[in-house]
Amino acid sequence: MLGAIAGDVVGSVYERHNVKSKDFVLFPEGSRFTDDTVLTLALAQSLLTGEEYGAVMRAYHARYPDAGYGPTFSAWVESAPGDPAPRSHSNGAAMRIGPVAWACDTLAEVGEAARRYTIVTHDHPEAVRGAQAVAAAIHLARRGASKDEIGRHVVQTCGYDLSVPLDVVRPGYTFDVSCAGTVPHAIRAFLEANDFEDALRNAISIGGDSDTLACIAGAIAEPYFGGVPDAIAACVWRALDAPLTTVLRDFIAAYGPTPA
Repeated sequence: MLGAIAGDVVGSVYERHNVKSKDFVLFPEGSRFTDDTVLTLALAQSLLTGEEYGAVMRAYHARYPDAGYGPTFSAWVESAPGDPAPRSHSNGAAMRIGPVAWACDTLAEVGEAARRYTIVTHDHPEAVRGAQAVAAAIHLARRGASKDEIGRHVVQTCGYDLSVPLDVVRPGYTFDVSCAGTVPHAIRAFLEANDFEDALRNAISIGGDSDTLACIAGAIAEPYFGGVPDAIAACVWRALDAPLTTVLRDFIAAYGPTPA
């Protein structure tokens, strides 16, 4: 959970000012949480309290209207409750899904929860696939799976190609908000990482939708590498306001930073 938010905060200033290098300042002036964090913690609250996720997301959007939401999500917020969800395949489905990987006990439960919470706003098979891939990777990392096991599961169950090195992707990669154009590269950023910070640097160095790429990579890297380094964690906690801090602390207390 904290790893996803760390990726979002670190990537926030690079989303519109891409770097194509791993050599950059982690928390420059202007670093902040974005919609990735807001909607991740909205899902965390829904899982903690049993409140309907759509209602919680609308409430969070009202509280944080300038967090940087995509146009499809914004249109959903403005629609009437009960209207059909957009046929969106954007990466918003994948960046917010991490809490289900901590709250569910089995891969089957993780997959079903990822589907159920995704289709509220992203009723498209590609969005479900992206969310399920990310949630499964986080869950497997929590359970002590190796990188090979995590990668193999994502390839076999979700059909993503994770074989392309970031050095090949980086030169020509441009802004892409689709799950298909984001999730495989974010997972590859984790797979190539030597530690948690390296996963964030890998993800942001690709360019494109930097905060979401790093959010996903950080979400997987946190359990795999045994947590978020203290220096990074301290900066992330400072970036959150009191209500978001409370939800995050309550979720960690309920589901733990370590495998159940």
